[in-house]
Amino acid sequence: MSTTTPDPTVNAPDVTPPDVTVTVIVFNDAERLPRAVASLRRQTHRNIEIIISDDHSSDRTPEVARALAAEDARIRYLRLPENSGGCSAPRNRAMDLARAPYLMFLDSDDELPAGACELLLAAHREERIDFAMGQVERVRVDTGARSTWMPDLVAERRTVPGIEAEPRLLFEHLSTSKMYSRAFLDRHALRFPEGIHYEDQLFSAQAYCLAEAFTIVPEPVYRWYIEPYAAADAASISNQRHKIANVRDRIHVQKLIDAFLTDGGHTAIREDKDYKFLKHDFRMYAGDLPFRDEDWLREFADTVNPYLAELSPGAYARLPRSERVTLALLREDRLTEAALAARGMGHGVAPRDTVTDSDGRVYWGDRLPETDQGRRELDLTGEALDTRPFAGALFRHEITRVAAGPGAAVDLDIRSYDPGLQLAVGPHRAALHIAPAGRRLTAYFRIDPVRPGVFEGTVRLDLAAAALPVYGFDGVRHPVLELEEQRQRNSGLLLAPLDFTPLTAVLHAHRVTVEPEGRGSGRLQVRWSPAGPLVKAVRPLADRLGGLRKGAELMAALAR
Repeated sequence: MSTTTPDPTVNAPDVTPPDVTVTVIVFNDAERLPRAVASLRRQTHRNIEIIISDDHSSDRTPEVARALAAEDARIRYLRLPENSGGCSAPRNRAMDLARAPYLMFLDSDDELPAGACELLLAAHREERIDFAMGQVERVRVDTGARSTWMPDLVAERRTVPGIEAEPRLLFEHLSTSKMYSRAFLDRHALRFPEGIHYEDQLFSAQAYCLAEAFTIVPEPVYRWYIEPYAAADAASISNQRHKIANVRDRIHVQKLIDAFLTDGGHTAIREDKDYKFLKHDFRMYAGDLPFRDEDWLREFADTVNPYLAELSPGAYARLPRSERVTLALLREDRLTEAALAARGMGHGVAPRDTVTDSDGRVYWGDRLPETDQGRRELDLTGEALDTRPFAGALFRHEITRVAAGPGAAVDLDIRSYDPGLQLAVGPHRAALHIAPAGRRLTAYFRIDPVRPGVFEGTVRLDLAAAALPVYGFDGVRHPVLELEEQRQRNSGLLLAPLDFTPLTAVLHAHRVTVEPEGRGSGRLQVRWSPAGPLVKAVRPLADRLGGLRKGAELMAALAR
């Protein structure tokens, strides 16, 4: 069978040409493929062609795909003769067969909202554009939580006369959120690059730069199911950040984009593209730095630093200071400190130490930077650590010891860093707050100075004292630490040891676990799970009754 000929068991093309061809790429995903295809069969615009492009699956995918094609004459099945190892080849082979003037792409583990084709096709018919794009709805597989991908970019309907008019749209690099004019793709011989990962980023950058105009519609046109904490061997390419090969793949595609921008005369948006890489792509790896060992950090630095040196200084200048600090420490080969700084990115967390030069400028860390770049990027003078209003002052609260207390209590030794010397010398009252089900539990304790800018104290958090609702609580909370100075309060997150042994207790028909967060900034995390039979029985009833208040009333009735 050739790579451009569909499986002979699929439906022959209808006489009436379709308006839109949607390609579903699949590899060993027999379980979820029917859901993806069902979302296409539910499209309010009916005159579409559906091509299932199978990257030579070895599970039941061929059987499932042929069964789906037998149910609907709009479905065609294409099977590649060998596995390509990526998304590009199955998309490109399907493009060769597509009969419609407009093309869309869907992954087998995702869906299209019912009105997606109708909305984007209407945008094409309203004015001459090269592609139309809309909102991407992200759905967490583990929690069901829904959010919009890059919401600020797609909140307003508009037609953009080329990417130079809105270069920030480079952040929305998904190929699947768009409906393309086939004539546009053919005119520029635009196809997905084969043999690389992160192909969407290169394809989308090329499409943005080549398009004379494109329209944004502020409605959902793609439903993206994400599993951020999937097992490493089952995770998507984007979630395999622990592999250095993944880092190399991402940098490789960035260099391909850079070459395209240079060769195509699009250097005016190079700084915007560099900023997007630093703010989005690099930022994902940076958030993982605290959880990597020394060997990984070394290999990571050796991999990314040569490329970081090629990026525009203006792109660095647009980043928040906390991200600039992490990047600078990595580039200065201060890898342990880079991991330490990464825990505070985006959370208003201070460094443990600062150092001041002879001109009075304040720098991150306990030694002066040795390079011009380091002095520029690690300069915290503008952060005004010593003069900020107390409510916005920057502290760093770290747990140095976690121990089981009596019953369901946990004892915590805490060290608070105050590099701006905002706290007066002497002991201070601190408070630890946590609020399961919105009901605050507070433990007060004292912190004492141990040296200038450093305070220590011990607190006992008795989780048995939490006033849980009668219908139970199933969720995770992270304690915060609050300080008070001259009637002003300051709250900050509480950083936990990254690898302490979790502590578990059973109380109030709940299993309560104190554990490290294991991601992000690495906060202390407390998890409640209903364990008693009555709570387990009543909570689903409460949800079905449409509210927790009714569930509580039911619980009270059962208890009588």
